[in-house]
Amino acid sequence: MKRIVMLMAIVMVGLCAKAQKFVFVDTDYILKNLPSFEAANEQLNEMSKKYEAEIKSKMQEVEQLYEAYRTESVFLTAEMKIKKENEIIEKENAMKKLQQAYFGQGGELFKQRETLVKPIQDQVFNAISSLAKEKNYSVVFDKASNFGV
Repeated sequence: MKRIVMLMAIVMVGLCAKAQKFVFVDTDYILKNLPSFEAANEQLNEMSKKYEAEIKSKMQEVEQLYEAYRTESVFLTAEMKIKKENEIIEKENAMKKLQQAYFGQGGELFKQRETLVKPIQDQVFNAISSLAKEKNYSVVFDKASNFGV
């Protein structure tokens, strides 16, 4: 009895699988060949370089303050040492906040990416979806990711 039920289940799965149509797409390839996507990525890269340069200069300021503190610490009173240490910590925290404001989740670069790239990705997704409906594909797999579209 168990064999008959298992055989019927295998036959049913086989019949259902024949009715489904699958397609694979490579969204990375599609996006890389869109001029608007390349232009958006170039703009994001320029912004990223600008932000990195600004953060690097702030980091150098902190390093210079720390080096000056190390060389002068022998001559400073305890009160002056605390003041200098607090100044260094304050500059370092400001640099970290700036870095988070630019590169963190919800930062400037993230927002610009949402503004520039997401509409292009949505267009590609909609085009793939409409083509899948038109051609009656059951499942669309994206080679660029491990998930189905």
